[in-house]
Amino acid sequence: MSSALKIAGKQIARGQRLSINIPVARLYTHTEMTMPVHVLRAKKDGPHLFVSAAIHGDEIIGVEIIRRLLKLKALGRMRGTLIAVPVVNVYGFINHTRYLPDRRDLNRFFPGSEKGSLTSRLANIFMEEIVTNCTHGIDLHAGSHHRINLPHIRACLDKPETEKLAFAFGAPVILNADLRDGSLRQAVEEAGIPMLLYEAGEALRFDEFAVRAGVRGILAVMRSIGMLSTRGVKTSRILPMVASSTSWVRAPSSGILRTQIPLGGKITINQRIGEIADPFDEHETALISPVAGIVIGRTNLPLVHKGDALFHIAGFDDSVAVSESLDDFREEIKGSIPSPTGT
Repeated sequence: MSSALKIAGKQIARGQRLSINIPVARLYTHTEMTMPVHVLRAKKDGPHLFVSAAIHGDEIIGVEIIRRLLKLKALGRMRGTLIAVPVVNVYGFINHTRYLPDRRDLNRFFPGSEKGSLTSRLANIFMEEIVTNCTHGIDLHAGSHHRINLPHIRACLDKPETEKLAFAFGAPVILNADLRDGSLRQAVEEAGIPMLLYEAGEALRFDEFAVRAGVRGILAVMRSIGMLSTRGVKTSRILPMVASSTSWVRAPSSGILRTQIPLGGKITINQRIGEIADPFDEHETALISPVAGIVIGRTNLPLVHKGDALFHIAGFDDSVAVSESLDDFREEIKGSIPSPTGT
């Protein structure tokens, strides 16, 4: 990585902390729109890490994770450069929506084009201004459509450096997830940059457990790549487990869902995990899981249509070990250092 660092035409010197507003397309009301970026460049050289959030404008949990991260005193002893982008999709963020004004999903348009649609142009700006200046990346997401996700990592584990980051993050569950066409993860990996995707919580909601887990995981990654010292840091008891498979349990009928299965709950094959009741008569349909595993995502909306995705289940060779790891994870997060005041 070059010793020179320039974003949106602004030069960032070593030892400098700078907030930059990258211009993006104005609204049709002539209102200026910008993508806010916070750059922390240490005096000592090292990796360049980007941490981004709200690529989907309603997935706001990453905004809070980045806010807390930037307040931590530990960053004053950092090596290298941290480039934090709390809101990538500023249009969706303002309107509480996943999409951009042209009704496109930004995470299907990378690497983008400077001559394409509004969505494609925003993707291009992020790649040119942020990704090209970095050696590593972490992108923060949440569940969509009234679904909540257990904190977990999605990554390409066939890439050794990416695999190293995935295990360093310390989430109890890792998905060896295929790259989606047009996703940021695909574009960044094709550029030769290792990247993680952190999933946790629900769209348009903050979740204290997921926020703390995200801050903690980012710090762990920064230590693993030499940006932060490991001196005095307690060794985690978490043994990240890679899912052997994932599948969705879908609604067999329409109606009102009743279930007590929590995030992280263990499910056995053919287990009754709820009922779907018809609100206009006494008929009920049992919800039976065709697979076994751990719940890493579930719907929070009790009103369901036939075919709706209700539970996202990750399968493991040893579900007991995963359950124990989840218990340890919850205990460690409760006692973790990052807090709402950024101490």
